[in-house]
Amino acid sequence: MSEDISYSIDDVAKMMDMSTKAIRRYVASGELKTSKNNNSYSISDKDFKAFKKYIQEGGAAKRAKKIADSFKQKDQQDLFSGAMAQDNEESSKGDKVNWVDIGKYWNKPTQSQMTFVDLFCGAGGLSKGFEMAGLEGICGLDWFDEACQTYNRNFDHPFINGDIKAPENKQKFYDTVKKQLNGRKLSIVAGGFPCQGFSMAGNRIVDDPRNSLYKELIEIVKELQPDFVICENVKGLRTMLNGLVEKKIIADFNDIGYEMNVTTLCAADYYTPQKRERVIFIGNRKGLKNYHPKPMLEPKEYITTGQAIGDLINHPVDPEFNHVPTVHREDMAKRIMETPEGASLYKGYSDAWKKCPWNAPSCTIKENHGGVNLHPKLPRVLTAREMARLQSFPDDFIFEGKKNKQLVQIGNAVPPLLGKAIGLAVRCANGDFSKKK
Repeated sequence: MSEDISYSIDDVAKMMDMSTKAIRRYVASGELKTSKNNNSYSISDKDFKAFKKYIQEGGAAKRAKKIADSFKQKDQQDLFSGAMAQDNEESSKGDKVNWVDIGKYWNKPTQSQMTFVDLFCGAGGLSKGFEMAGLEGICGLDWFDEACQTYNRNFDHPFINGDIKAPENKQKFYDTVKKQLNGRKLSIVAGGFPCQGFSMAGNRIVDDPRNSLYKELIEIVKELQPDFVICENVKGLRTMLNGLVEKKIIADFNDIGYEMNVTTLCAADYYTPQKRERVIFIGNRKGLKNYHPKPMLEPKEYITTGQAIGDLINHPVDPEFNHVPTVHREDMAKRIMETPEGASLYKGYSDAWKKCPWNAPSCTIKENHGGVNLHPKLPRVLTAREMARLQSFPDDFIFEGKKNKQLVQIGNAVPPLLGKAIGLAVRCANGDFSKKK
């Protein structure tokens, strides 16, 4: 019976001659129906046939056009008006940015009275960076079980594990924040809302259900009324629908009282041994000037891959340190060694299975269950600890879960040193360093 036939995502990708990434996006958008069992998806024969017909009849293209038209219903100028401060300096990239020099506060920042919550926080890269900047954590939130375990191990403040769209989880979060603050003011809501639907690769499905979590962020900000909001995402968000998505985000926060500034920051500028770029939105409702951290290093001063992980070449296998090298087949190991620095092991990939340069900052550390960053000197992919080093996590930050889950947590994280720089910039905007202690 066809009703009993089911397929995996990989099966559907092969039958449709699509990438697995494209199929997963159709699953996420609801265009391909699935059932889930033990963290794996299956597609019934009936649902596969319906999906195939949907694609053949141009359903995806019609859906994409409808989404694009919905964004254009508002005049572009209306979306943008009033959303950025008028006294900002024009940057070389066209952004209106207030740069602040955080260098004198970098090494030993004082402890601040400013508080933060971190939404969609994963393992806590941004939270760790904020704590390094002297900010006080109040609560983290994410749905990923292993990230919850990691967060609880590395932070003293609470973590809410669950889907924020569920009313009971949201209420638990509000109650926890209120209890932790104990009458104090919440200074910052930070949100690295999921970015898969905003990816530059493949078909960009703007109404991916994971993007609806952005709306949850807006609702939480309205409820908690923090002084500042910080949002981070992949830089590909900036070009979505010719910039309309970015402008809509700015306008949405402006509508609830937050003046926003946005620019792209490179983690390597702040002592992270990785050229990872993230778009950073910073806003406040106090009428203050929003600051972004001025780059601290020139490219010639960047921390290199070799400087970051060179001492781990002869480090023994140590699961407690998240350092468990992958043992590849002999032919695979040979191919890895023959891959030039900066190049990919596979011709079909431009930024995956890529070999990190030894004497320059690493290429972007990717989220992947199998690890897709090649070691520059050894015939294997990077270990979780090596990836964590390139993300600027300190060595005492230990990741929980199986190795593949550790790699996902690390690859998805905001580099803590980038978070530290952002935290210090927001403290400057709040006049935190000029206040009498």
